[in-house]
Amino acid sequence: MRLNSNRRGFLATASALAAVVLSPYKLFSSNHKASGVIPSVKGFGSTGNPYDELGVTTVINCEGTMTTLGGSLPHPELEAVMTMAGRHFVSITELEVAAGNRIAEMLKLPEGYTALVTSGAAAAIQSGLAGILTGGNEAFIRQLPDLTGMKSEVIIQKSHRNPFDHQLRTTGVKLVEVETIEELHAAVNDRTAMMHFSNFANAAGQIKVDEWVRLAKQYNLPCMNDAAADTPPVSHLWDYTNMGYDLVTFSGGKAIRGPQCAGLLIGRKELVANALLNNSPHEDTIGRSQKVGKEEILGMVKALELFLSEDHDALAREWQGRLELISSEITRVASVNTSFFVPDIANHVPHMRITWDESRISLTAEEAAKLLRGSKPSIAISRGEGEPGLAMNSFMLQPGEDKIVAAQLSKLFREHAA
Repeated sequence: MRLNSNRRGFLATASALAAVVLSPYKLFSSNHKASGVIPSVKGFGSTGNPYDELGVTTVINCEGTMTTLGGSLPHPELEAVMTMAGRHFVSITELEVAAGNRIAEMLKLPEGYTALVTSGAAAAIQSGLAGILTGGNEAFIRQLPDLTGMKSEVIIQKSHRNPFDHQLRTTGVKLVEVETIEELHAAVNDRTAMMHFSNFANAAGQIKVDEWVRLAKQYNLPCMNDAAADTPPVSHLWDYTNMGYDLVTFSGGKAIRGPQCAGLLIGRKELVANALLNNSPHEDTIGRSQKVGKEEILGMVKALELFLSEDHDALAREWQGRLELISSEITRVASVNTSFFVPDIANHVPHMRITWDESRISLTAEEAAKLLRGSKPSIAISRGEGEPGLAMNSFMLQPGEDKIVAAQLSKLFREHAA
């Protein structure tokens, strides 16, 4: 739909979005089934490793669901549903609304909440704020990031500033930093559009996650929580809406194991509807470049279904077992030690820290990580996460890769032993 050239189309879409506040859609018609088989691959990809055909090295991923490494590995069922999605044409707007309602049902969101599949959590942040700024006003939607006639400030804790607030600034708003409740009270004015919370920084800020939303309600301000990497636990998918947050964002391609170019904006129906008006497929919008396809939309629905049905305790035990296997091997090398931890919020899965006496093993953590990345097979591992040594997790390892990592680390330490 051409937002900039078809006002009737815009109004029709706006009317359809308003209607879903009261009534859900079916996801897709059951009498229109996909047909045909996937053809065998010829030419590029025929070897089974298209990365190798391009000369790109695949890596064993000990860092986790990093965007720079491609996120996570999708379930086979997810790939099947996305293939089905690619065999039909649909109205993307209608599909977004229907998928959002299905997701709301699966997550048992509070009454009046729904979801929007975006091209990632960063896109959800931008579109969510854009919808708050413009409402359903077509002229405002077209003029962003020119905020003439709109509110123009977002309040954020200083300790919550991070690279992802660039998506907030893209809308043209000014970020007003506060540290204390008193400073927040002083910051609120008639230009304030929203209060933003970075969930992973909860421990760093003076105002905690539950208090932040309570203060927003005190001033009748919309409140957004960026919880991009904050599953598991699975309950985070509904914890923050139950607290009262108006909008919450999640990455689709992290632990949920959805499409890497997908994310979720969960929130109040009116705000989510306005976010969609500011997003692809609508033209002349700030979010037009953040296209999410029918394949990713259906893939996100399937990924959530699978994520909700998993035995998360069993998975955590499996991931811990992989780390313990690696630990048992590498600690046979003199002066190598390991310890285990689980981050409080983001990437809340078993991790292992690896340290050694550099007077006995002549390697810095940076050198070790670089050598592992350049080895065959290539291993991506973190440099300590602000602490000495190396840090790793195992939840993105494929079967058998824990043994390879153990062998490569042991070999590296022995080769550099004094």
